[in-house]
Amino acid sequence: MRKVSVEDAVGMVLCHDITRIVPGEFKGRAFKKGHIVTAGDIPVMLQMGKENLYVWEKEEGFLHEDEAARRIARAVAGPGISLTAPEEGKIKLVSGLRGLLKINVSGLNEINDEDQVVVSSLHGNRVVEKDTVVAGTRVIPLVIDGKIIERVEGHADRYDPVVEVKPLSAMQVGIVVTGSEVYKGRIEDKFSPVVAEKVTRLGCAVIGKINVTDSIDRISDAVKTMLRAGAELILITGGMSVDPDDLTPAGVSAAGGVIVSYGAPVMPGAMFMVAYVGETPVLGLPGCVMVAKNTVFDLILPRILAGERIARRDITVLGHGGLCAGCSPCRFPSCPFGKV
Repeated sequence: MRKVSVEDAVGMVLCHDITRIVPGEFKGRAFKKGHIVTAGDIPVMLQMGKENLYVWEKEEGFLHEDEAARRIARAVAGPGISLTAPEEGKIKLVSGLRGLLKINVSGLNEINDEDQVVVSSLHGNRVVEKDTVVAGTRVIPLVIDGKIIERVEGHADRYDPVVEVKPLSAMQVGIVVTGSEVYKGRIEDKFSPVVAEKVTRLGCAVIGKINVTDSIDRISDAVKTMLRAGAELILITGGMSVDPDDLTPAGVSAAGGVIVSYGAPVMPGAMFMVAYVGETPVLGLPGCVMVAKNTVFDLILPRILAGERIARRDITVLGHGGLCAGCSPCRFPSCPFGKV
């Protein structure tokens, strides 16, 4: 930092705020700390009585905070992300669409291990709306060694992308309702309307619903019928407990399905099933999905719609953060539920 005359400060970085006062009209900051002085600023500063300024000396290889933040933001931003202009050395990463936010946590951690660099984000694997601020970045000092930013860019290249928003596919969804009590009309089906509302809210279309009795063959036939009808995702309601009449997993296996996970370390949703018949995901939904506002189904469904193939590990890691606290009012997805 050094003192210079206003006329000699062009291109230099201001080390302090400059307040302007016009009696009866204006009182506030005219130039902020970190501002790069331009030729057009000189008459204004002189009019304000500023003949000398404190500025950072420009050194070879050092970057102003705005340029540093701009380079970091460009390095970490992947598809579906737009950037704001620098403001007080900060840049926001904004979702350009409604979709699934993905954060490469390992890459994020390596970047934040660099001294004087900050990148903060929302938790990933959640649906965000268009124009949502999903991350932000800045550097701590007004000027920073360019070598640090080069290292950040190297980390981002290795973990590319660090931050992205994946679009959600509008899948064709088939629903299979199990249970002899529903099939025979003893009780009203209140499960499938809940499920249909959840998938249509995310842009999907329900192409059909089949009611079946508690039978392995009937469940298997219903799954095959939905596949022939063009279902890209099949949801089976009920039949997921340890009751001897609950035969959903066996019926899916009989239809050629491969069960990835039967059971999830999530409450509510412990009796959840993920399976695939070929490339088509088949989810077995426990009864809690009908009555609880948010369950494991709400954690996994957006990931499937974003084109991810769910592996067993994707389920097992949900244990840390997998207990819904039942907050009132509910703040999901802006809460710890499902955040690993």
